Amino acid sequence: MFSLSLLFLFTFFLFIMNGVKGDTECPLITTQDDRRSNKSTLRLVQYNVEWLFIDYYSSADCPGNGCPWKTLNDSNTHLSYVTNVLNDLNPDIINFCEVEGCDELNAVIDSLDNHDLKPYLKKGTDTSTGQNVGLLTKIDPVISLYRTETRVNYPVPGSKCNYTGTPGSSGVSKHYITEYNINGQNIAFIAAHLLAYPTDPSRCSQREAQAQVLQYVVSDYVLKGYEIILLGDMNDFDGETLDINSDKPISLVLDILKGIQGEKKGQYSLTNVAARITQNERFSDWWDSDGSCATSSQKDYSMIDHVLVTPNINRKIINAYIYHGYKEYCGKWDSDHYPVVIDFASI
Repeated sequence: MFSLSLLFLFTFFLFIMNGVKGDTECPLITTQDDRRSNKSTLRLVQYNVEWLFIDYYSSADCPGNGCPWKTLNDSNTHLSYVTNVLNDLNPDIINFCEVEGCDELNAVIDSLDNHDLKPYLKKGTDTSTGQNVGLLTKIDPVISLYRTETRVNYPVPGSKCNYTGTPGSSGVSKHYITEYNINGQNIAFIAAHLLAYPTDPSRCSQREAQAQVLQYVVSDYVLKGYEIILLGDMNDFDGETLDINSDKPISLVLDILKGIQGEKKGQYSLTNVAARITQNERFSDWWDSDGSCATSSQKDYSMIDHVLVTPNINRKIINAYIYHGYKEYCGKWDSDHYPVVIDFASI
């Protein structure tokens, strides 16, 4: 019994020490390194990788009938397509949406040409899908990833969603918060994946509440003198920086996130990096609009993935674009989203 107890403790110790191997989470920062080969520039990528799952998640039946990848072989094929894109882009920091956990982050690193990225993930609360947001980075953050469990009542004041159902409250199920210090500059790095369906009144109303939660986080950091990078799949349109189809939001989500609306409006101002991209290139998401897989048209595209930054960060941008290096169609192996890519002069 004594030896078995020692074996259990030893196994548990190895699990804790090797926390980046597992689908729970890997939020702890254990090193403070900058592994960029060129420290005078920084490439940041926002990428929804569409159900990047290589471990079976029963609640969503993925791989299986609950997601696009029906078998483990399908999931691994999809992962190889994702890593091919990353090999092309060679990011210094990448935020993933729709990743299952740390096993998947490590599998990506193992498949890349460059192994200087390290994985970090703080598990969210979306137990129905099992999706999380995760970070691969060549620059280690200065604090371990954490979450806020704040909830906000919806509909929020001034809501534009036309939601007539029962009021409720919402938190941000899929997000993480961390901090960087790059060349002496303190940066709050806030990544999120908000509720889907831009034009559904119920989801719209809950998504506005989620945006208000994130606004609290941004405002607190701004008051402490931090610069801000807020990024992710916001599942909504920006009414100021219009996408390829000039889609207009029915919500206040982007206005709340940017500091134009919401309880903390006017206390800070974030700019959408997409303003640097020509409108005919502003599309980061594809969906089969007629549900038949029979047509492919411009109306199948929109921009719902966003990177929002404070003015000082915005001034450091030397290039921004959306990587459209693969085709979208029913049965594809690539993600149904495209990566948003930003190149900075050293921040």
